[in-house]
Amino acid sequence: MSIINWFTTIYFQFRLWRLRKAGLTIAADCRMASLPHFGSEPYLITIGHHVAMARDVSFVTHDGGTHVFRNLERYKSVIKYGRITIRDNCVIGQRVIILPGVTIGPDSIVAAGSVVTRNVPPGVLAAGNPAKPVMTIHQYAEWALAATPDYDEEEYRHNKKAFLMKFHMRGSPSNRVHRGERDAASGTIPGQTR
Repeated sequence: MSIINWFTTIYFQFRLWRLRKAGLTIAADCRMASLPHFGSEPYLITIGHHVAMARDVSFVTHDGGTHVFRNLERYKSVIKYGRITIRDNCVIGQRVIILPGVTIGPDSIVAAGSVVTRNVPPGVLAAGNPAKPVMTIHQYAEWALAATPDYDEEEYRHNKKAFLMKFHMRGSPSNRVHRGERDAASGTIPGQTR
């Protein structure tokens, strides 16, 4: 482990310790690609066991929009806060935003880029803005299995990077049109309309 990685790990653990001291409840077996933004009320957030979070996840525990009308007498005492709970065995994708008053799971996935405005039921994959259930976890698992081609598992485990660089997969360069490539017959870039 390099000295930079060591300091990064220590800093990450220190920040997580401070958030726990501020009231964040998070199980010890959670995995985070980076420390999520837990907002100004981390004590309103509970994260269960075996939860994985990608980078840039944001938890919003209050509605700051009340600032617009808080100076009006009728609305001076309006506050809007909500607890956020992620139950056991969930995956939260990259750049997901979770709004106040939401419960996710258990056994659910929130797709990257989603904005979670309402509860996500147990055992579903939810996606979109606002996030909505797209399929069950069983359907997602079957879809992922069907989309997995035959491959050499030992070669993959031995050198993942080398394997993936030569492996034909969705989005591989052989499937993409490179800048300047044109269809010989029409003179247009495939997919382009005139």
